[in-house]
Amino acid sequence: MAIKESSDELNPTVISASTVASAKPARTVGDYVALAVATCGVGYIPIAPGTFGSVVGVGLWIGLRGMLLALLWSAAGRNRLNLLHVSYAVIAGLLTFAVLVTLVGTWAGARVEKLHGAKDPQKVVIDEVAGQLIALIAVPLDVQNWWTILLAFVLFRFFDIVKPYPARRFEELHGGLGIMADDVVAGIYAAICVALTVSIGWFR
Repeated sequence: MAIKESSDELNPTVISASTVASAKPARTVGDYVALAVATCGVGYIPIAPGTFGSVVGVGLWIGLRGMLLALLWSAAGRNRLNLLHVSYAVIAGLLTFAVLVTLVGTWAGARVEKLHGAKDPQKVVIDEVAGQLIALIAVPLDVQNWWTILLAFVLFRFFDIVKPYPARRFEELHGGLGIMADDVVAGIYAAICVALTVSIGWFR
């Protein structure tokens, strides 16, 4: 039997039937790297670490999107690219980054899980970062739509806590995959809701 923690505020610690390897007596450099990646600097905050992880995701998204837009607008002038080209390139860049964070998070989460001796340790928030990045992909390029950023944040936190099907089932997967998969599902649900909300607003 193993303890299953959670960085989600409304999901209590439970006992899991899965087996997690006992903590190593001495930590390696790789262990510390995994801890740094998995906690994102906010995982040790005692109150609502999952929410702070989502805030980190929003910050990364704002920074990356700003950088991509600066590079692409510069290239657009030289190569006669239009808004559609820029939009697709930004979405592709953000999606690629979200996938990379998910893959790295899967590795880091699995390693910290073994170090901590519990399934899905509370300090691991890289899953919230990845899920939040996915939720934000549906936010339009128009800076006036700042409210959609807040909407994506709130919706992701809601779906991450509620865990609609199949998120709850994915959470039971082994190792880092189980840590990341339910948040990816929550991010997808949130992105769909943001896209629908924006579309309805456009066609009114």
